Amino acid sequence: MQVSVQSTGGLEKRMQVELPADEVERTIDEELTKLSRTARLNGFRPGKAPMRVVRQQFGARVRKQVVDDLLRSSFQFAASQQKLVPVGDPRIEALSSAKGKGLKYAAVFEVLPQIELKSVEGLEIERLTAAVAPGDIDVMIESLRKQRPKWVEAARPARDGDKVTVDFDGKIDGAAFAGGKGENVEILIGANRMLREFEQGVLGASAGETKAVTLTFRADYHYKEVAGKTAAYDIRILKVEEATPPDLDEAFFKSFGIEEGGLDALRRDVAENMERELATVVRARVKTQLLNRLHDANPVEVPRALVENQIRQLQIDAARRMGVRDVSQIPAREQFEQAARRRVGLGLLINEIIRREGIRVDRAKVDAEIAELVAEHEQPGEMARAYLENREAMHQIETRVLEDQVVEWLIGRARITDKPVSFHEAMNSETKT
Repeated sequence: MQVSVQSTGGLEKRMQVELPADEVERTIDEELTKLSRTARLNGFRPGKAPMRVVRQQFGARVRKQVVDDLLRSSFQFAASQQKLVPVGDPRIEALSSAKGKGLKYAAVFEVLPQIELKSVEGLEIERLTAAVAPGDIDVMIESLRKQRPKWVEAARPARDGDKVTVDFDGKIDGAAFAGGKGENVEILIGANRMLREFEQGVLGASAGETKAVTLTFRADYHYKEVAGKTAAYDIRILKVEEATPPDLDEAFFKSFGIEEGGLDALRRDVAENMERELATVVRARVKTQLLNRLHDANPVEVPRALVENQIRQLQIDAARRMGVRDVSQIPAREQFEQAARRRVGLGLLINEIIRREGIRVDRAKVDAEIAELVAEHEQPGEMARAYLENREAMHQIETRVLEDQVVEWLIGRARITDKPVSFHEAMNSETKT
């Protein structure tokens, strides 16, 4: 096999490969011989058809199959021989496989860049240091109280944030319609769970009043029967309630799983959760800084194929978050290109550190990651087994763990400056530093 390689710019290579005719024809003959032993042809017993008949019947198909197989295997062998690591599938040019002419082709492809880590020692980062103070716990408990309000009837007009109970009767062109009538329906004003015009209609109304509201459904409203139509509603206000924080009593403590210890036990639980959240934020900020510094200090030429794959993945992720199902509504690729190039570059740098330093995934850390993922599940053992049996899920977990191990390795070589801040400042700090 003859191989020659030339660079065509950037990370792209053009590799020419030539296999001699006798090797190609011998491989084709061997495949035809194997086929002749089992081939069923009209007029012949299985395996008894003459080779010329077998060749006439199957020769073209076998030649194509052999050429395809030789192309794949010879490309892999030639790339390995030339110490090249291809990225993505090659583009085949000038393919020639005529009988007696051997196999000749040119493959155009990108390769992984040669990475020389220029700077990993002494990367400068800032680490926030904070503590959970008693006042921070007070603020958090007040927030928890507001999240679980008691509803107390209010003898005043309804305002934003109130819960209003109503009966309503709606008609379109004077006729009732499906879903147009309701009794004892609760509306949380400002929650946008009802149509805006409906909420606005009860705003400012008091218990016992009746309001007339007219609204037009959007043309794309999910109930096709009323889409684009105008409905007139009579709304009777039954009750107006305002939210008040619940008392710090036994019922409130039990709602958070506190059976004994009362307020002191709740404060301890809240403090522990806040400390965990604080530690997570501080770690995330350190990690982001380190990876940014690593990326900026080690510019890497990235393969287009890997960038395009990453852009597509970012588009899919964004579309999923937005609930987009129509392909034409997927966000444009341009807005993801910079992030995709950064991700690919960082991935190459991290993999180089892993290779150079011989870092191996820590099984104990993988087990800890799985334990954390399943901790809130009703059957954590069963869920953990599901993760262990899912190859793709395990690959994602191991990749995250390896990345965290690289970050730990970098932290050991970084220049870290501690910055004392309050809990509030730490939790609201920018992570993209």
